[in-house]
Amino acid sequence: MKRRKVIAAALAAAAMIVAAACGGDDTATEEVTEDTEAEEVTEETMAPAEDYSMVKAAVVYITTPGDMGWSYMHDQGIKYMEEQLGIQVTRLELIPEGAEAVAVFDKLAREGYNLILGTSFGYMDPMLEVAAKYPDACFQHASGYKNADNMGNYFGAMEEARYLSGIVAGKASASGKLGYVAAFPIPEVLRGINAFTLGARSVNPAATVQVAWTSTWYDPAKEKEAAQSLLAAGADVLGMHQDSSATGEAAKEAGAKWVGYNSDVKAADFPDTWLTSPVWNWGVHYVKLAKDVAAGKCDNSPYYGNMADGMITLGVFGSSVDQATQDLVAEKAAAIIDGSLKPFTGPIKDNEGKEQIAAGASAALGDLLGQSYLVEGVIGSAKG
Repeated sequence: MKRRKVIAAALAAAAMIVAAACGGDDTATEEVTEDTEAEEVTEETMAPAEDYSMVKAAVVYITTPGDMGWSYMHDQGIKYMEEQLGIQVTRLELIPEGAEAVAVFDKLAREGYNLILGTSFGYMDPMLEVAAKYPDACFQHASGYKNADNMGNYFGAMEEARYLSGIVAGKASASGKLGYVAAFPIPEVLRGINAFTLGARSVNPAATVQVAWTSTWYDPAKEKEAAQSLLAAGADVLGMHQDSSATGEAAKEAGAKWVGYNSDVKAADFPDTWLTSPVWNWGVHYVKLAKDVAAGKCDNSPYYGNMADGMITLGVFGSSVDQATQDLVAEKAAAIIDGSLKPFTGPIKDNEGKEQIAAGASAALGDLLGQSYLVEGVIGSAKG
């Protein structure tokens, strides 16, 4: 399990952001000297391990970790939590949103699980319904916005890395025509498309991003078909908000470039067409949630991680991304981390010509979380 890179140092040293395969440990590895190695380790010098056996945790996935995307990265975070705390987490995969999710969450609570994690947007209302029945269990929902006394929500500012990936895509496009394979027209997805577009247009003001909606989180056949339609319409670089790498397969077959999402573990499979990928690192937050439960607490406040705290990173660059682009991304990433660059700073108009963010103003978090429009330069409807 890789430790998370210290972001600021990585930016200064490498002109790129390296995303670890999972959420990592904030604690730096201590340098061991010969004197330290020579010290006798006794029961008195060993710190006793903390006991987290009272934490009975379960996580519910909409797909499987085998998607190598959304659920995969959550599972890397779960594995990190298991390793750090010495616990075992129950995993339930391929659970549909809706009534079946209600039944699953209810069953977990009845079986005594005291930390129940739901990792899909459509689990929000089912989890809220069940949480009301089991006040002694702690429920945590990824990507939503509702909470209760014993239910929190957690997500992250993926728009930061999306913006950076848009810069890479804008630089890579010879035609200025980009495509984007998107799941559902909810704020999370709209925000990602918009940030990607703003990044691309920051280096090519004439760039356009055409959207193809799939109405699914994970359906490789539909995703590939949508990608092919965008390529046929003239796109030479693709972005996506999906859970498989089918968009990349279509780009590879057409000799086009593409930007991934969720993880960068598939980069090596696309040596000539991969550009980069926004990446999630969930592990540290999962450890925090489990420690809360062990301490008898359930944090019901919203958590919105970002690049500054390491929940969001940008993955490895493909071989075609030149040094000048990497340097530019590093510069912009450092500005995002120190707060001097906010991707959603006006003037910003939507793609129907209406001003959404005034000149000099930056969107508040609540406005970002409720985003319901597509920005200027996007070809498509915010209604799907």
